[in-house]
Amino acid sequence: MNNPQKQMMKVRVLTFIAVVLMVAAYFSPIWWVSLTAPNYPKEAFPDGIRIHFHFDGVYNGCKAPAQSSRMAQETIQADLGDDLEQRDSGATSGEQQVGLDCVHEMNTINHYVGMYPILTGSPVELRLSKFIFGMLAVMMLGFMATRRKHQIMVLGAGFAAVSVWMVGDQIVMGNLDKFAVVYHDAAATFFNQPEVLNRWVVNLKLATKAAIGGLVVAMAIVLLGVWKIRKFSLLLVLVPALLPIFFVLDYAGWLWFFGHNLHPWGAFTVKPFMPTVFGEGKVAQFATYSYPYYGYVMLLGTSAAALLALLIRRKLMREDPNVN
Repeated sequence: MNNPQKQMMKVRVLTFIAVVLMVAAYFSPIWWVSLTAPNYPKEAFPDGIRIHFHFDGVYNGCKAPAQSSRMAQETIQADLGDDLEQRDSGATSGEQQVGLDCVHEMNTINHYVGMYPILTGSPVELRLSKFIFGMLAVMMLGFMATRRKHQIMVLGAGFAAVSVWMVGDQIVMGNLDKFAVVYHDAAATFFNQPEVLNRWVVNLKLATKAAIGGLVVAMAIVLLGVWKIRKFSLLLVLVPALLPIFFVLDYAGWLWFFGHNLHPWGAFTVKPFMPTVFGEGKVAQFATYSYPYYGYVMLLGTSAAALLALLIRRKLMREDPNVN
């Protein structure tokens, strides 16, 4: 049998790599989507109308050359009319901008076929993503401990910190209520039905509070499982390893929602459709492109490192009943 101490060191190194890659992925664009059409010249829109999906929101992906910015604005104004003037003065993206806000432009384009604003998608997941990642990081740190007692200590302290952070940030500091206002105002820009929007806001708050409670319960179950069941500790890295799958399922689910819940406000009528999850597609006169970005590669790296650590730890647990 290989030296158990060396094998455990491999487990720790691989798990640490998985944690670092996962945290880096959180701050990186995971997926990108772009729309192109003949009336959007490549000189003004080198990447089309492009947006980047992150775990905490949707960001501007347009990086048009400065000299083409005016051309781009004129193209948008001519094609979309006065809706352009409704754009928010604040920046939507943390990435490079030169006067183009392609999140707004895509919202405007989508509005013409009756699609809801992008911000209305996955509002609960986006708000709680940092706490979910915090929970997953704690789980992997707990997996790095060699004794069950130490695992319980790491998980207990880490889960308590995440729970306090989550409740304090969303409820005590009122950030959930603040986001509800932003959510309402962003949707109202395109969707003038106050009674429906008010119901959406109420549902958003209820769903977020329920999800917060669910996460606290999930952490308690993990802690109890590790305490009572020896092999339960393998889930501490298995769950984070499945992040690439979780993301695609959530992303595809919300695309389905947007494509199958079109509102009759649209200037152009299209049948319900499934937007492209991966690859190229076409909607009306627009060509659509949807592909993973470098953040998703980091997620795959997280998955690979975590699964390899799991396999080594599982083998050690089979060979030595004293290994937790």
